[in-house]
Amino acid sequence: MKLVDFTQVEHIFIVCGKTDMRRQIDGLAATITEEYDMDIYADALFLFCG
Repeated sequence: MKLVDFTQVEHIFIVCGKTDMRRQIDGLAATITEEYDMDIYADALFLFCG
């Protein structure tokens, strides 16, 4: 099973600082949309550090 097709990723974003990974997928998606004003459905990969 392939989760991400890396050939379709246009941008890779690294979220600096420590992220509370207990927020799970919905909380991380909210971080992207609210704090960074970005589209979570764009052809992008977001990397968080816990």
